[in-house]
Amino acid sequence: MRWMEWYATLRKPSWTPAPGTIGTIWSILYPIIFVCVGFVLVQAIRGKLPWRVVLPFMINLAANLLFMPIFAGLKILPLATICIMTVLITIPWSMASVWKHHKWVALAQTPYLLWVSIATVLQISITAMNWGST
Repeated sequence: MRWMEWYATLRKPSWTPAPGTIGTIWSILYPIIFVCVGFVLVQAIRGKLPWRVVLPFMINLAANLLFMPIFAGLKILPLATICIMTVLITIPWSMASVWKHHKWVALAQTPYLLWVSIATVLQISITAMNWGST
């Protein structure tokens, strides 16, 4: 079964956005994420930013990129929930770590934080609603 067919069979909250809406949101957020991650990485490589500032960005990026393979590929809802919770936790950590160095990078993460907060509640809900049936 393809992942979209599988996703359609899952029980979801009534407020679940359409898959196209979710895709559009991510297509807006990913460029912001990659600009911010790229910027802090380049600044650290140039020695203008401590590596400890880069750490939460790298953890966040890894967890973000792992979410879909875990969710849609492996179809393991509890593990996908842990993954998105990691994404959520590392966004404010990233924002706080970079704030005193480059406030614009921290502020640019705001829409990402808002969306991932919603997406995390959605993922937790989907996992709870489908517990034991997937």
